[in-house]
Amino acid sequence: MKTTIKILIAILSIVAISSCKKEGTGGKASVTGRILHHSLPVPNATVYIKYGTKEFPGTDPSAYDASVIAGSDAKYTFNDLRKGNYYLFSIGYDTAISQAVRGGIPIGIKSKTESLTSDIPVTE
Repeated sequence: MKTTIKILIAILSIVAISSCKKEGTGGKASVTGRILHHSLPVPNATVYIKYGTKEFPGTDPSAYDASVIAGSDAKYTFNDLRKGNYYLFSIGYDTAISQAVRGGIPIGIKSKTESLTSDIPVTE
């Protein structure tokens, strides 16, 4: 009887551990938005994403898990995300003021299939 209970506990522990998936890719959720400086689009900006945090990881691109380049319409998209917390950070160049701009925001994806829209505000 004791052996059966130990085996059952071991199986349940393995199932519980393997079913816990952390933030990152491998899901069905997505986040999309635009890079905006004073409500105006910043085309071709780089957008970085950090999995598993809502805290600003800093400005070093190597601190992030993935990146995309926004289009000429300033839109970016990250697909195949799991639910959880993320931090988005963007660096771009605003041709209207001839200056680099950057900024970031924390986001939370609350469901496995959520399609979240989140614009990223940037400043000088």
